Amino acid sequence: MKDFIISENKNEQAVLVGIITQEQKEEQVKEYLDELAFLANTAGIEPVKNFTQKLDYANPVTFVGSGKINEIKAYIEEHEIGIAIFDDELSPKQLRNIEKELGIRILDRTSLILDIFAMRAQTSYAKTQVELAQYQYLLPRLTRLWTHLDRQRGGGVMMRGVGETQLESDRRIILDKIAFLKEQLKGIDKQMASQRKNRGKMVRVALVGYTNVGKSTLMNLLSKSDVFAENKLFATLDTTVRKVIIDNLPFLLTDTVGFIRKLPTHLVESFKSTLDEVREADLLVHVVDISHPNFEEQIEVVTNTLHDIDKEAKPTILVFNKVDAFSYVQKDEDDLTPLKKENISLDELKKTWMNKMADDCVFISAKNKINIEALKEKLYNKVKEIHMERYPYNDFLFQKYDIEE
Repeated sequence: MKDFIISENKNEQAVLVGIITQEQKEEQVKEYLDELAFLANTAGIEPVKNFTQKLDYANPVTFVGSGKINEIKAYIEEHEIGIAIFDDELSPKQLRNIEKELGIRILDRTSLILDIFAMRAQTSYAKTQVELAQYQYLLPRLTRLWTHLDRQRGGGVMMRGVGETQLESDRRIILDKIAFLKEQLKGIDKQMASQRKNRGKMVRVALVGYTNVGKSTLMNLLSKSDVFAENKLFATLDTTVRKVIIDNLPFLLTDTVGFIRKLPTHLVESFKSTLDEVREADLLVHVVDISHPNFEEQIEVVTNTLHDIDKEAKPTILVFNKVDAFSYVQKDEDDLTPLKKENISLDELKKTWMNKMADDCVFISAKNKINIEALKEKLYNKVKEIHMERYPYNDFLFQKYDIEE
């Protein structure tokens, strides 16, 4: 849906804006803005400066205070910046006022993610899902737009002037489009549900995790396939299913779209295919980038999102990926301060809460194929256990797969 792709002109420069509150501490905001910068780079935008402000809550008019807005405006004018990106979803009122104050294009985290999704979607299904999410995002923000959406609707729209009549016309066109896309997705969902039913009796395993943790690389390694993998956020949008065989025991492995903090609800809902793959999975493989400084928060984001998708707890293997990229600064012997993520070794880290996970935890590097056999063994044991619970008397399958009882 080209009309809504935000950053068609690549390599534009942008400033990033976030707020420090009681809920978002300074260290967290720095991490969020680093992630926002990664999102911007993925969308072809170059972030050049961060602006933060301590507030009790976001200013309902301009997100940050008037003094900070003036500071941002001065920097933008001096350096000829074309975009300002805010780390939270802006209300229509905030968007309108900030645009008026700064006089440049304003993006928020949601619109930036939508932009990336629009560029990444490959299949007609993914494109339809993105288009639906874009229209749902656009609808409450029509008051700031002077669109000509009637061209998408054809010649049946009677133009009754400008102003509110144009707004009413645009709103009606978008509502019609949303209804049409939802019906279109219902049909595709039925078809995909039928495909899932036809996959037979094999155990279903779903790769889940934060975006850019290496799920697609692991998928390629286990299934010996060629799923697109790249060091960018949301490199994979389309759900991919492959048959994997470990020691003559087959199962279905699904690669799903990565999660991210502050992911808008309507965007999650539009990607129903990924959610259904997670809901119908027998086993989850939660992939974590252990080299990331805030991997524990990423685990929490994914865990909470999974709980929102499906309240039923599923068997899960926690896979700590990228052990080859894990680094730390060793403490001096006379340093009595508590261990932090920056100065704890991988061996020491494994002795923390991770040690209690026993057989549900494994440390690997998918890129450099480190400890992959241990992961395969855990997968084999888990899949075998689920299969035997489901089909305890299916001797034929045990013989076929050479499963030792």
